Amino acid sequence: MLSRAKISPGGWPYYCNGVMVGDGHRPAGKPLRAAQGEAGVPPGFWTGRGLAAVGLTAGDVVTERQAELLLGEGRHPDADRIERERLEAGDDPSTARRATVLGRPIEHNQSPETEKARKRSPWMAMDLVFRAPSTAQIAWALLDDVTRQVLELCQDIARDKTLAWVETAVAEIRWGSGGKHRCPVKDGLIVAVFRHYESRAGKPLLHDHAVVSIRTRRPDGKGTWGNLSADSVLEHIVAAGTLYSLFFMEEVSARLGWAWEPREVTPGRRPVMEIAGIDQRLIGWQSTRRQQIADLLPALIAGYEQAQGHPPGERAAYALDRQAADRTRPPKRKVPRSLSELREGWLQSAIRAFGACTVYRLAQRAREAAAAVWARVRPTVDMALAAVDVAAVVYVMRGAFKRRHLLAEARRHLAHTLRGRPHEPGLDEQVVQTVIDDYTRPAGRTMMTPARCAVSSWPWTARLRYVIRCSASPYGDCPSTAANSEAPREN
Repeated sequence: MLSRAKISPGGWPYYCNGVMVGDGHRPAGKPLRAAQGEAGVPPGFWTGRGLAAVGLTAGDVVTERQAELLLGEGRHPDADRIERERLEAGDDPSTARRATVLGRPIEHNQSPETEKARKRSPWMAMDLVFRAPSTAQIAWALLDDVTRQVLELCQDIARDKTLAWVETAVAEIRWGSGGKHRCPVKDGLIVAVFRHYESRAGKPLLHDHAVVSIRTRRPDGKGTWGNLSADSVLEHIVAAGTLYSLFFMEEVSARLGWAWEPREVTPGRRPVMEIAGIDQRLIGWQSTRRQQIADLLPALIAGYEQAQGHPPGERAAYALDRQAADRTRPPKRKVPRSLSELREGWLQSAIRAFGACTVYRLAQRAREAAAAVWARVRPTVDMALAAVDVAAVVYVMRGAFKRRHLLAEARRHLAHTLRGRPHEPGLDEQVVQTVIDDYTRPAGRTMMTPARCAVSSWPWTARLRYVIRCSASPYGDCPSTAANSEAPREN
């Protein structure tokens, strides 16, 4: 799963004193590295192809001052040295400071003379949060150290591959009035990654905060800086999240031999892929926060329907989910514990709740379940069937759609079909192009909709899935009945 959050200048202290120290509480005056050590989390590190432009190297530890300058103020991470050298060379203080600013100073947005200044809240960075599926969290928390390290490696690889895709295929720099000029970033992104181990409820939650700087160099050959087009990245968050899940599943299956199966979380919503053989009761134990959110959601949905006169669509449902998460958010933990202490506590908690047999046989049952999955599932992709399936789902969800919507659904289809087996690079794009070529027509400058005779030309299996989705889903999402209708593929 991948989520995002905006970081503005006023919000940076929260990240500095909370996110950078494992979502804990950092006492005033305590050095960052000491606070990270007490919280039991590793120091953050830099990554991204854009690091060379500011003199950083991939893998370098993120210092507090570097993060404050670049991610909080939009200045060079070595601004103190640059400013000192400019002052020694005879520059006045304002000129010396301006030399350290990457792009437009944040003061420009806060000036009363700036048009619509009060309405502007400048971005400084965006926080992309990568979270592994619930069953992977359970295995990471309760199994041996070797398995834990393998799962952390899978997380590293899936996160880095997804960030690389965002960097090369999505990220754009904008300039001009209203950002009318856009092109791919020249040097790449500058990203600070912080790893966390637990949720606010104190349950296992392996996740990474990838804080992406909004500053990037323009492709003008002059070395000038501008802003990343945040909306381009945010529009592709769902597609990036499905790619992360696909990569993570493939790494887990390749390194541990486990398989994946769909699990319904919310009736009427898409099933999620989980490790086969993991006791479903443990998901409830690990996802305490998820259950709290689920308990509040019906009341929020009812209020939305009463106010709007119709059920929430995909975007509104996501917003309601975030609202429920905010309302049920517990306070941060103030007593730091190391990862070994956390794992020991989780192990004892799970044993008390479900018995030693359930916990200690996790790996064995996952292997047995994987053998059963591979015996009945043929992990091959039928391009024609994949195209009609993607077209049917996206059409029912949206009616009119963009390429990124097809791409996200194509990756979901591959995850469900392959169950962790690797996919050929570019296969998701091939599925999308097949949908566009064979089943769509333009519905605007960037929008598409199915061709007039597309539905009638689909094979009967695709039309069956289309009818099931239309009749069974209150939100326009793929329901569990639709997943069940795909059982003939498993042979």
